[in-house]
Amino acid sequence: MITGAIFRDAVISASNNINNNKKEVNALNVFPVPDGDTGTNMAMTMAAAAREVAHIDDFAPVSVVASAAANALLRGARGNSGVILSLIFRGIAKGLKGCQQANGANMAAALMLGVDSAYKAVMKPTEGTILTVVRIAAQDATEMALDTDIRFAQVWEEVCKSAKETLDKTPSMLPVLKKAGVVDAGGQGLVCIFEGMRSVFVDDIMIESEDDGVSSQQETVIKTAVVDADIEFGYCTEFLVDKPDDKEQDATRLRAYLESIGDCVVVVDDDEIIKVHVHSNEPGSAIQEGLKFGALMNIKIENMRQQHQNAVWGAAQDVEQNIPLEKAEPENVY
Repeated sequence: MITGAIFRDAVISASNNINNNKKEVNALNVFPVPDGDTGTNMAMTMAAAAREVAHIDDFAPVSVVASAAANALLRGARGNSGVILSLIFRGIAKGLKGCQQANGANMAAALMLGVDSAYKAVMKPTEGTILTVVRIAAQDATEMALDTDIRFAQVWEEVCKSAKETLDKTPSMLPVLKKAGVVDAGGQGLVCIFEGMRSVFVDDIMIESEDDGVSSQQETVIKTAVVDADIEFGYCTEFLVDKPDDKEQDATRLRAYLESIGDCVVVVDDDEIIKVHVHSNEPGSAIQEGLKFGALMNIKIENMRQQHQNAVWGAAQDVEQNIPLEKAEPENVY
């Protein structure tokens, strides 16, 4: 069984672990757009949850901690991978609702709810990505949890083992990964997060944050996977809609509009907010449509074509000067 305090510490450990490895994850980023920010986005998303749960005391139920983490993840989600990550934890929170503590069966069932939330919210679910990694891990954990004598730690060990094995198979599922010779970046980020939680769940050790943002176990230079990119939709646009109290909003209409002007659409309709993520060539149109549903918050627009060029530039400098990528990146002007 795990308590709220254990779950809290696991979230913080997961946040530290993805932050420590974010540059390694960025270097794998070739899908859905090779803009080199998957690790950064997932680290910033988890950091929002870690900040929120850090203030929760040791006696809070696991349900309270899971709910706080999920809400913070949704509000702080960045990028396609960050929004999917928030949906996974949203499902976990739903599955643990009302639980003072959680056993392996509780967590496996909750993780399956996270899988369901993520697949339903994504415009075009693609296998060979973070979605596949979490789905198979949840399925394997659920099967193991059928044994009532299995301890929580054993179930989470299965989650991590299955996630890593599935991650290693992603190049055979998605041609763009095989061509670049990498595993899926979002899947790798999720494995880092699950392993960060494992360190608390299994070993009772919280992974600490490293100042340089690169794992101390990495002894080799990080090499960025560079692929030719014809980026159809150039702007990653994200925002939150603060839903009016006096009016019901049908977020499916907003989603339908966004799907007509772009791709990688994820629209999450929560009790108080609507979280929006879309890749398009019309960020202004996306924002104008969002305004019809309520006041906008946390607006972020990034030029993914420029991000890709920055990644290519950094890799070229790495080859030319034979210096680590983290010392060869151009200044981020966004």
